Amino acid sequence: MSAEPSSRPLVNAERWLLAAAPVLLVASVLGRTWTIVTGFGNETIDLYVYWALAPHVLSGDLYDVTSPNSPPDFPLPFTYPPFGALVFLPMTWLPWVAAQWALRLLSGLCLYWMVRVALRLVAGEGWTADAALWRRRALLWTAVLLWLQPVVHTFDFGQVNLLLAAVVLGAMTARDSRLAGVGIGLAAGVKLVPAISGLYYLATRRFAAAVWSVVAFVASVGLGFLVDPAQAKHYWFGLMGDASRVGPIATAHNQSLRGALSRTLGYDVEMTWPWVLAVVVSVVLAGFALRAAVRAGDVLIGVLVVQVLGLLLSPISWDHHWVWVAPLLIWLVHTPIARWAKGVLLVLWCPVMFWDVIAFQLDRQPTIWTIPRPGWLSAIGWAYPALALLTLVVVPFVLKAAARRAPAREALTGQAEVTGK
Repeated sequence: MSAEPSSRPLVNAERWLLAAAPVLLVASVLGRTWTIVTGFGNETIDLYVYWALAPHVLSGDLYDVTSPNSPPDFPLPFTYPPFGALVFLPMTWLPWVAAQWALRLLSGLCLYWMVRVALRLVAGEGWTADAALWRRRALLWTAVLLWLQPVVHTFDFGQVNLLLAAVVLGAMTARDSRLAGVGIGLAAGVKLVPAISGLYYLATRRFAAAVWSVVAFVASVGLGFLVDPAQAKHYWFGLMGDASRVGPIATAHNQSLRGALSRTLGYDVEMTWPWVLAVVVSVVLAGFALRAAVRAGDVLIGVLVVQVLGLLLSPISWDHHWVWVAPLLIWLVHTPIARWAKGVLLVLWCPVMFWDVIAFQLDRQPTIWTIPRPGWLSAIGWAYPALALLTLVVVPFVLKAAARRAPAREALTGQAEVTGK
């Protein structure tokens, strides 16, 4: 069947873009490299924290020192568990410039790999039936997503978000329960938020994977105690609950529920009733979305629902933590859901993700420590969490509608095959 007249321009545009995908990816990589080496990205201040401070895990003063490359208004400490410092140790054996480029290269490869996994999940059997087409789409998506703001800021700050997201995505989609569990457990040992991935294992009744994740996480904690018991005890029973040590709660960079609520209400809401109410709403919405994803057998959106919930609930979710929007956009474009849902969510997500709305807010906040915001500015500060909540609301409806349409499509396909015979 030929494409409808209204869709032909889009089909032709996609054909042209796919043909040019390798060239576009090279151009995108060169462009991003230029912006990194000539701008703020050349500083990679967060990577410097890992590189300079990780060796202190062996000298017992990991949480007593700050990065010598810190901004003047915020001395940057090491905020991850001791196991995280042990994981970063091999990187510290490299010269500083080599460490920078090694992380950039690994992050770029992880982005491409995440794109391939996401496309394979939405393509299903089509991935092998038309492998060349999907490989081209992977190149094209990578070229585009290099300019997604959470990805841009991950490179600029020298963050490990793409590496961790790749590990988590690989673990959550792995068939082997041990691999699935150990991947999540070790990722949570480096940075606590991936632990929420266990909800997906429980929802899909992958109890063996959930158990393995707990075992691996406990092992990572135990290794930290083995290296230095006093240091590990100081982190787990003292520093872990101190979100202010990680950074200013209400700065525009923090796109969690707690950050957005604090900017709106004018004070750090901590775990008081406004935050609890927002958490309850988020958990309920995520629960319905996850149930719909599991019933529909949609692995990708099930994984993304859990990760989005983690970003909402974490006390601090820096804007560069939201790299999970990259596979979400892939799901929205390639999954056969209602056009109105695709249109609304893409029209809302894309401007926020490809325009630096965070920098717009930072330029208008007196300091990173100032909590109150003017009404219009606090509204813009809800950009990421508000769109995440809207997505959680929409997902169950579009998945149920797609499930109702599927039998009709299959019947039409069968009828066409019979007629063709």
